Amino acid sequence: MPGTPSSMTADPAAASPAEVRLRPATDDDIPAIMDFERIPEFHTMVGIWSEEEHRRALNDPDVQYQMILHGTGAAAGFAILRGLTSPHHSIELKRLVVGAPGNGQGQHALHTIVDHVFQTLHAHRLWLDVFESNARALHVYRKAGFQREGTLREAIYRDGEFHTLLLLSMLDREYAQLTSPA
Repeated sequence: MPGTPSSMTADPAAASPAEVRLRPATDDDIPAIMDFERIPEFHTMVGIWSEEEHRRALNDPDVQYQMILHGTGAAAGFAILRGLTSPHHSIELKRLVVGAPGNGQGQHALHTIVDHVFQTLHAHRLWLDVFESNARALHVYRKAGFQREGTLREAIYRDGEFHTLLLLSMLDREYAQLTSPA
């Protein structure tokens, strides 16, 4: 697949989506992160940062990068979390990118990230914004239990057009309800 990061396996669907796991990213992961951001199909949905912007964010105590890994250990994507030092315990899922969407890895990666945010980081609230036109991501977020809480009308100017963002969030008590045995 053109634009696929070199750290990915030749067949991303070969590993079961359920085998997705996280590990903290390091400076050595920045080239793969930048490759994921630059997959042509994601141009209108994913922000693109420079190496320096990633390096600054990666070393910011308020930010956490997580690499999304296949069961084989190969990089399948990444996530950026912000707000780790917030006294309000409100963490933003700034970016979630999975290199091969459509095979369930994004959904499993999101669940793993949500577990990490509420179980390990002890957040009260996890929030994100998503392009209104990103139907695939909206479906995955809603299916995971995120609630829509607002609209940022024409908040992003990209490629000569304004784009609307939707705000979604999940609270710790909603997460607990989703994960408690029935």
